[in-house]
Amino acid sequence: MFCNQCEETVKGIGCTVKGVCGKEDEIAVYQDLLIYLCKGIAIRNLAAMKTGEDDPNVGLFIAEALFSTLTNVNFDEVRFSDLIKKAITIRDALPVSGPDEPDACTWRPASEPDIIGKGKTVGLLATENEDVRSLRSTLIFGMKGIAAYYTHAEILGKTDATIESFLQKGLASTLRDLSVDEMVALVLECGEYGVKVLALLDAANTGAYGKPQITSVRTTVGSRPGILITGHDLKDLEMLLEQSKDTGVDIYTHGEMLPAHAYPAFKKYPHLFGNYGGSWPHQREEFESFNGPLLITTNCIVPPKDSYKERIFTTGLTGYPGVTHIGADADGTKDFSAVIAAAKISKPPQALGQGDADLITGCAHDAVLAIAGTVIDAVKNGSIKKFIVMAGCDGRHKERDYYTKFAEALPKDTVILTAGCAKYRYNSLGLGTIGGIPRVLDAGQCNDCYSLVVIAQALAEAFGVGINELPIAYNIAWYEQKACLVLLSLLSLGIKDITLGPKLPAFVSPAVLDVLVKNFDLKPNTTVEEDMKRIIGA
Repeated sequence: MFCNQCEETVKGIGCTVKGVCGKEDEIAVYQDLLIYLCKGIAIRNLAAMKTGEDDPNVGLFIAEALFSTLTNVNFDEVRFSDLIKKAITIRDALPVSGPDEPDACTWRPASEPDIIGKGKTVGLLATENEDVRSLRSTLIFGMKGIAAYYTHAEILGKTDATIESFLQKGLASTLRDLSVDEMVALVLECGEYGVKVLALLDAANTGAYGKPQITSVRTTVGSRPGILITGHDLKDLEMLLEQSKDTGVDIYTHGEMLPAHAYPAFKKYPHLFGNYGGSWPHQREEFESFNGPLLITTNCIVPPKDSYKERIFTTGLTGYPGVTHIGADADGTKDFSAVIAAAKISKPPQALGQGDADLITGCAHDAVLAIAGTVIDAVKNGSIKKFIVMAGCDGRHKERDYYTKFAEALPKDTVILTAGCAKYRYNSLGLGTIGGIPRVLDAGQCNDCYSLVVIAQALAEAFGVGINELPIAYNIAWYEQKACLVLLSLLSLGIKDITLGPKLPAFVSPAVLDVLVKNFDLKPNTTVEEDMKRIIGA
């Protein structure tokens, strides 16, 4: 295997024996082959579009296939084997695209061992030129982010044929010899479609569940047994809440599910009790203490301890060998009765001893713009000197303490704009308010970085300046491919001078990094003291 798609990849170069995430060599090989086959599907389906012989289901299949290969989504060999077989069936049902089709359009395995053998030859290192490999990797990882967000939107009934077409166009491009300028243009186009898919998912979530409201979420535990739900899929939460009402069981959110408390549609469920624990890297300790069943809806799943493995249920594209998976019927409905039954015979959650401070969430664009006058006045009278966008991902490594220390060191006249699980590094610090405005404005999940862009654009319009002239700085943490997509989206909007960490992506070559630095003034983070001087001037 060779995998360098996440921030924690071995030695900042690549995982070659086993993924830091826990991914085994064979799973990595299955993932590489699945992506390769999707490239062949894309080439055939794009050609078929010209004659009206295309398969309209290809776009969604490709999105789901790409999503399944994100970090910490699916570790199940059987599920990947099935996806590979389905990919071959879909591809072979499409018309041949021409006389000189690439191997991705024609290869078929004679047996299961052929899958492993072929997969070992089609991964990232199959592209020898470092800069071409870097640009292709950046594009593919960005498209994985698009795929994840698009899948969430589609579940709620929002689709966009242009996004599906771009995923196919991008995949097909990686089998062609393009100039550097053409590849850079595709990477930036990926960012443009990133903005589009983030807006689509925002519309899907708010259309289904209402506009988020600034909400205080308790972190204490109750006396009844509970179910903990983690991940990003709000539809799964809705079905779980509906099926578990009046059963004597409480529902607790975890990780990226925290922002669900801010949606009006979920406020009608009194058994949506609160939030338990923090971000995904702490699963092994927090899941142990929860006592009840654990429903994992999307990434991020951490390889579980045997002591609680039997309490885990996965759903959607998430999978792990040896745990119970809950699928959907033809209309998307899922039966969570097994989860509820497991909760009824469980002990109540054990308090984590992390303090009882409530967490603020729901500071999405509509909620913040509703108090825009107060925010603008605070900027004009000097109460707020600067906004710091500290969105992104959390991770395991100790160097992530940087973000806690940076937040603590910020002057009291600054406001943090955040989204994603990086917020767990500082959302319980008690940083206070400025004129009633929370100093940590949590827009929600990682996909809600779109809200931060909308807020910035609204402020730029209000002050009559460009977005890069606002008193806003960007100090972003990344971990996996959705964060890559968010970064590309920000770059496509022309946002410059972004600080990125804890370290720069291993898949970005020196030459490609030089392009990003020259065009966008992208910088790695250093120390809290040095970055504070540069970003804040303090």
